Amino acid sequence: MSYTTVISDATPWRQDAWVMGLVGLVHASSHFSHLLLPLMFPAFIHDFGLSYAQLGLLMSVFFVVSGVGQAMAGFFVDHFGARPVLYASLAMLALASASVTQAQGYVGLLCSAVLFGLGNCTFHPVDFTILNNRVSENRLGYAFSAHGLTGNLGWAAAPTFMVGISALSHWRTAYACAALVFVVLLLLCLIQRTHLHTDPQPKQGKQVHSTSGSGSSLSFLRLPVVWWCFGFFVFSTMTLAVVQSFSVSILQSLFGVSFASATNTLTAYLVCAALGMLAGGFMAATFSQHTQRVVSLSMLSAALLLVVCATGWLGPVGSMLALAVTGFAAGVGGPSRDLMIKKATPKGATGRVYGMVYSGMDVGFAIAPAMFGVFMDHGWYAATLVGVSLTLVVSAALAVVVGRQEESSV
Repeated sequence: MSYTTVISDATPWRQDAWVMGLVGLVHASSHFSHLLLPLMFPAFIHDFGLSYAQLGLLMSVFFVVSGVGQAMAGFFVDHFGARPVLYASLAMLALASASVTQAQGYVGLLCSAVLFGLGNCTFHPVDFTILNNRVSENRLGYAFSAHGLTGNLGWAAAPTFMVGISALSHWRTAYACAALVFVVLLLLCLIQRTHLHTDPQPKQGKQVHSTSGSGSSLSFLRLPVVWWCFGFFVFSTMTLAVVQSFSVSILQSLFGVSFASATNTLTAYLVCAALGMLAGGFMAATFSQHTQRVVSLSMLSAALLLVVCATGWLGPVGSMLALAVTGFAAGVGGPSRDLMIKKATPKGATGRVYGMVYSGMDVGFAIAPAMFGVFMDHGWYAATLVGVSLTLVVSAALAVVVGRQEESSV
C-alpha cells in the first residue's frame, strides 16, 4: 500500500486548482464558523439576559475544545487519511448550527459551543495534509495563499450572512441557513472526493525516525522547532482575536464613530487580510528561501500600524483606514508562514505536526479576549491596541527563531 500521494510538478494547473478550490471552500467554512456565535451576542443578551462574561466564556469553550481537538486531530488524519475526517467535521458544524436553533438558554449555547469546537478542530491538519499531498511542490506557495485568502473571506462573509438573514427573519433562521451551508459543502466534497484523497501515514515513518531520533508517533514532539512554531501561532493569533472581539467597541469609544462604520472597518480589515494573503502567495513563491524574513517584516509592519491607530494621530477616518491596512500587512505573511511550518515538518508526520502547531491559534483565540477584556473593562482602549501590537513583535521574533532552527537542521 502506498502511504504518500505523489504529485508531479508536471501536474496540470486545472487539477491543482480543483484541489485548491475545494480545500479553500472548506477552510472558509471553518473561519465562517468562528463568528457564528459572537455575531449573535446582542440577540443572546436580549433574549436570554446573558452577561458579557458568560458570552466570553462561550468563545473560550469553543477555542479550548477546538485547540485540544486540533492537537489530537492530526493523529486521526495521519491514521485514517484526511478525507473521512473532513466529512465528519462538516457534519459536526451542520449539527452545531442546527443545535443553536433549538437553544433555550445558556446551557444550550454552551453545548453548541462545544459542537462548534469539535467541528472546527480538524481543518488545519486536514487542509494542509491534502495540499501537501495533492498540489505540485512548485505551486504550494499559491495553494497556501488561496488557503489563507479563503479563510479570511469566510470571516468576512459571516457578518453579512448572519446579520442579513437575522434582519429579514430571525437569528434562529440564520443558524438554520448556516447549517444548510455546511450540508451543501459536505455534499460537494462527497461528489468531488477523488480530489481530496490522501493515503494514511505509517505509524512509524522512517523520516520521522531519522529527524527526531525515534520511531514513535509522538517523536515529533521532541523537536524544539515544533514548539517554537506553536508559540508563534499563539502570539500572532492574539492580535486577530482582539480585533475580532473588541475593534468595534474600541473604534466607537476612542473616536465616537457609529456602530455601522466600526463594523464596516472590521469587515474591511478581514477583506484586506484576504488581499494580503493573495499578494503574500507571490512573495512566498518568490522568496521561498527566506520565509521567516517575510513573516517577521509582515508582523512588524502590522504592529507599527496598530500603534499608529492607538495614538489617534490620524483621526477617526485615518485610524479606521490604518486598521484596515493592518489586516493587509498581517495577511502578506500568511503563505510564507505556512511554508515555514512545512519546512519544519518531518515527512510522515504532516497531520500530527500541523495539528499541534496550529492548535496554537486556538490557544491565542481562547486567552486573548479574556486577557485584554480586562483592559477593555477598565477603559484602556488605546492600551489594548498597543498590547496586541507587542504580541506581533513577539511573533516576529519567534519567526526568526524558527528560521534559525530550520537552518541549523539542514
